[in-house]
Amino acid sequence: MKHAISTIGYEGSAVAEFVAALLRASIEVLIDVRDLPLSRKKGFSKNQLAKTLAAAGIDYVHLRGLGNPKAGREAARSGNYGLFQKIFDRHGKTEAALRDMDTAAELVRGRRACLMCFESNHAECHRSIVAARLAQMTKLTVTPLAVHDRGIGRVAA
Repeated sequence: MKHAISTIGYEGSAVAEFVAALLRASIEVLIDVRDLPLSRKKGFSKNQLAKTLAAAGIDYVHLRGLGNPKAGREAARSGNYGLFQKIFDRHGKTEAALRDMDTAAELVRGRRACLMCFESNHAECHRSIVAARLAQMTKLTVTPLAVHDRGIGRVAA
């Protein structure tokens, strides 16, 4: 049975429950697709998160080239999803994005991987675009994960 490409957002969660959700889904590697892997939320900045994940047996990889550039983040925050998608589509054609997409494809083919960003809603986050492109490249399906397991553990795509 093929595994899926998972995605998750940490908005509204504590790091312990975030890691627990990854463990419930048997994630082996977390792929951070934030442009800037910093957070005001305790435990979610790159170095601390990598250390916490390592202690739980989960590898951490930051692929900055798959991050949403500042202009795209601003468009998404203002609710202009059309502009956000145009900006991210243009960014997706850059050398860094193409290189990191190949790296991500390699990771998701071989391991149970999860793309991570801030937004809890998969559909409103650039990681849904990254996940869809990876699914097309690898022929895997996409499964958004929920941090707060209410007996389901996953949210609809």
